Amino acid sequence: MPKAYWIARVDVKDADAYKAYVTGAADAFKAHGARFLARGGRFTAAEGTGRARNVVIEFPSFEAAVDCYNSLEYQAARAHRAGFSEGEIVIVEGVEP
Repeated sequence: MPKAYWIARVDVKDADAYKAYVTGAADAFKAHGARFLARGGRFTAAEGTGRARNVVIEFPSFEAAVDCYNSLEYQAARAHRAGFSEGEIVIVEGVEP
């Protein structure tokens, strides 16, 4: 079964308020086997418009990635970032090695 990934691109408007999202989402990520591969590090926008924060999260399966996003824990955390950030999250199924 191939792994899956969240690819998130975010502009954070209030870093202190955003911390409540990060803290709240931790339980959802842990419960669904998430592993952070990239989390806000250095980047360059090679094509298109970039965002200030880029995150790649690996999950054991596409179902786990979708279930995490739809979980009550994640949705509660998501509500914390609604007014303090703007961005996109896509969930992508990986390829078998």
